[in-house]
Amino acid sequence: MFKALLFLVLVLVVFSCGKDESTYTMNYYETYHPLETGVYVDYEVVEIQHDETAIIPHDTSFYYLRTLISDTVIDNEGREAYKFIRLVRTDTNEIWEISDVWTTISDDHRLELTEENRRKVKLIFPPKTYTTWDANVYNSLSPMQCIYEGIHVPYTIDGLNFDSTIRVEQDNVLNLVAYRRKYEIYANHVGLVKKHFKDLVISNFDTLSISSGSELMYNCIGFGIE
Repeated sequence: MFKALLFLVLVLVVFSCGKDESTYTMNYYETYHPLETGVYVDYEVVEIQHDETAIIPHDTSFYYLRTLISDTVIDNEGREAYKFIRLVRTDTNEIWEISDVWTTISDDHRLELTEENRRKVKLIFPPKTYTTWDANVYNSLSPMQCIYEGIHVPYTIDGLNFDSTIRVEQDNVLNLVAYRRKYEIYANHVGLVKKHFKDLVISNFDTLSISSGSELMYNCIGFGIE
């Protein structure tokens, strides 16, 4: 009787283990950049070009940007990707006008965006604290080592509340003559909600004493599906 009972317990254990292994599905959280036709995100954008020798040393532009996932195309690598359409306007009463048509793809749990024929790795899935990658590994730009910070944390921007976001740290350098601060924040089921980009030539560690460089800031103001 005891042997029969032991055998039954062993069978149940083996069956349970096999069932767990066969039904387990890894969540890669690729929904931090949803790729579905019609998905869009709207931004307020501030762009500043610094050049102390120019007529306008600190030329600032304000405009609105919409990024829209459109139909699929074959990219330069022969893969099926999505059109990533960028539309702009200077006033909320104006109609959107197409500015650029890029491509984006999730390939081998890697989110890529091809900007002006420059293929960049924006995200690696799933997001983990020890993950590092070079965003420019597939182009000729200088390496940009990225890491994740603030994984799956709430975030609020301009009155919009997001339950779960990830932050991609791209560059953080301050020295005698240079200030570079670059990061992006992505919200689950939305996509990019904030972009912070500063690449400046400065004087004597003073981040307000700028001789040249550029700044680009995106703040999400809306999102949805067309």
